[in-house]
Amino acid sequence: MPEPTADFTAALRRTLAGVDTADARALWRALGVGGVVAALCPDGGNQPDPRRLAALLTELDARCPLGVTLSVCVQVATVLPLLSEATTAGPATGPVAETVAGMVRGETVVALAVTDAGASGSDLLDATTRAKLGDDAVTLDGGKEWITNATTCDAALVLARHREPRHFTSFCWLLVPISTPGVTVEPTGRAFAGSGVGQLRFDGVALEPNALVGRPGRALAGFARQVGVERLAGALWSRAICRRLLTGLGKWLRARPAADGTLWDHPAVRERYARCLVALRQLDALCAPLLDGPPGPPSTVTGMVLKVAAAETVETIAAEAVHLRGADAFRDGGEAALRTEAAMFGIAGGATGTMLAGLADHADDLLGSGP
Repeated sequence: MPEPTADFTAALRRTLAGVDTADARALWRALGVGGVVAALCPDGGNQPDPRRLAALLTELDARCPLGVTLSVCVQVATVLPLLSEATTAGPATGPVAETVAGMVRGETVVALAVTDAGASGSDLLDATTRAKLGDDAVTLDGGKEWITNATTCDAALVLARHREPRHFTSFCWLLVPISTPGVTVEPTGRAFAGSGVGQLRFDGVALEPNALVGRPGRALAGFARQVGVERLAGALWSRAICRRLLTGLGKWLRARPAADGTLWDHPAVRERYARCLVALRQLDALCAPLLDGPPGPPSTVTGMVLKVAAAETVETIAAEAVHLRGADAFRDGGEAALRTEAAMFGIAGGATGTMLAGLADHADDLLGSGP
């Protein structure tokens, strides 16, 4: 009998056949219709199975622009689990439950609106997007920047401050239909083609009380837990990118004439390539225990380690690919462009510097976790 992940991968490949992989909405629709989104979370759970998530990101990375894969990754690793958890603990009907069902069917795209226009990306406690909670209505004001799926979504899951104290209990989630009066959307440049990255503005947006997702005061705690899955997804995706880069680079080096043979025949070139292999194997080793574990967020410290390792491994291997390929790396779709976009692994979900500062605070735990 094939392994469950093999069955999932086979179904995924059938689903992707013939799909316009440069169209994020068309791809999301196909993943829903093909049952891929539903199958990511086994046994009706809220969290994606790590091996199935790895298979999904590997297959998408092989076929899609980076921005399109980003569009899917944010939804399956963060948005859908957060919304699904809210429906488990709350009403089985209403806009949140309807949105979850629409996402699973591939009909509904939801943006994760966390990064605030009024604060630095990693400092969520200083967010200035505010929700005024009333008995009969909720009013939302503020803005969010660099939001994936902003220009292509049907709704946004918005992190908003509902209390003034600078405390993790001062925030709530709101599910905001993008067509609601007072919501405006602006695209953000040309980066990450297919990701729908943009800015969201909320000017006196009036919502029904059932726009609240979960209980007020629990949003940051839930997000802090779920971001571990996002960081695992980033590590799994970065592995796929690095493996693809090294496979292509190896073929190119073996075919590129140089002196009496090829570039591959030069010991210095092979040494540089081998260092990239070691970096990838180190990332593989960090991911391996989580791939064999149950669905769910890794620990906070493990998530931060994965985040830093993924960012640094992608940068190391992409930079080496650009160096070794020279001018060829700057052709359309080449390694230079990929290196620029892959820099997001060092920013999204927490900047590398912030992660390293946090890891330093856990030095005793990390030093004591060895054999």
